[in-house]
Amino acid sequence: MIDRLRHPLVAVATALLLTLPFVVLFVSHGYHLDPISTPEDPGTNVTPAVAVLVGGLAILGAAFLLAWGAETAEKDVPTAFAIAVLAVLAVAPEYAVDALYAWNAGAFNGTPQGTEAAHLAIANMTGANRILIGIGWSGIALFTLYRATRSDDSAVVQRPGFFTDAIKIDRDISLEIVFLLAATAYAFLVPFGGGIGIVDTIILVGLYGLYIGIIVRGDVEEGDAHVGVPAYFQEYSKRRRIAVVLFLFGFSGLIIFEAVHPFAHGLEALGTGIGVPPFFMIQWLAPLASESPELIVVAYLVNKARSTAGFNALISSKLNQWTLLIGTLAVVYSIAAGHIGTLSFDQKQAAEIWITAAQSFFALAILANFEISAREAVALLVLFISQVVAEFYVIQTYAEPASVTISILLLYAYTAVYVIFGVGLFVKRSRDVRELIKHTAANVRNAIGRDSSQPNRAD
Repeated sequence: MIDRLRHPLVAVATALLLTLPFVVLFVSHGYHLDPISTPEDPGTNVTPAVAVLVGGLAILGAAFLLAWGAETAEKDVPTAFAIAVLAVLAVAPEYAVDALYAWNAGAFNGTPQGTEAAHLAIANMTGANRILIGIGWSGIALFTLYRATRSDDSAVVQRPGFFTDAIKIDRDISLEIVFLLAATAYAFLVPFGGGIGIVDTIILVGLYGLYIGIIVRGDVEEGDAHVGVPAYFQEYSKRRRIAVVLFLFGFSGLIIFEAVHPFAHGLEALGTGIGVPPFFMIQWLAPLASESPELIVVAYLVNKARSTAGFNALISSKLNQWTLLIGTLAVVYSIAAGHIGTLSFDQKQAAEIWITAAQSFFALAILANFEISAREAVALLVLFISQVVAEFYVIQTYAEPASVTISILLLYAYTAVYVIFGVGLFVKRSRDVRELIKHTAANVRNAIGRDSSQPNRAD
């Protein structure tokens, strides 16, 4: 009986069951989030608390299915490519949320409603990117170090001193770091154009396309031995294995895409009930909800002592958000507007982009030596939390336009801090930067020079 309960398919069935309440409520029965019932429609709505509970369970179950699908796929495709697919699917809800604002900005172009939607698109995008580093990178690093105190993790380096333990980053992630650094450098220039336009789309989406073109030609590595669900599915024949991977990716991606909306809106409704400003929630609370699948997947990988794969997924997620997410906003806006246009923003949103680029710059400087220490993780977390808390205080204390002016000055100050710290680390680690570039160049040469018609592995 115990052996049956430990069977991998029991875990898969449990994850599927977690998604069932959402499927029943929001898909099969067409329920929507509305805390107020009406005589005409008394039974087709759910309260925000129920939406958060049901949507959260669905996201949790789908995140496990997504992680298992990515691990199973590593037998047939390069690990970096499997992780890139996982990253895109995990952050797909963020794309959907931001695309909605960009669409409204184009559809109502030239009106106050369109201007507000454009500002919300930028706020949501920058909030999501900063959360991914400020909470994602730092939180997962600290969780990894904490877990290493209870079980062995080959990626963790223990050193004497206060908060000096560190996590070694896979040197094969150098390609992602360099591409992310290139996208970050370009992001500093975006505000000078007064908006996100088609040129930005070509450059940023082109960067990601080039990155995918390189990693898809990589070898199928003999990585760490898998256990549990992925190991079970990897024993299937290739045809059955591919079918399972496609199902896990497709089903989990669809559930995450659909569930994050009632989950995020439920959180927003609960936040409104306790007096949190709507704009603040759209920048921080909604992205936190849409980023939750990614954080769950990475925490799962770390808990399996696959911290290297977890950090690879985080870095890959940041790369696709910092290229595809920004780049596609102008496309969605132009389609809605009916002509090629630019998603315009004001000084406040320009400052948001600069601080987001500066945070990315500092985070990449931390990874330049292929590790992140406890001190560095705490620095990322403290800088992020203190800025959000300070801005929340300003919004709650001062009325417009004073609150906007103070917020912009606050963003500039944190931008300067991030840049100064980042420059200092890059200078200090100049030798590591040269090694990083050298390693990336070797990976690119190997990918370009490889005969792609030659199979990587015999099944």
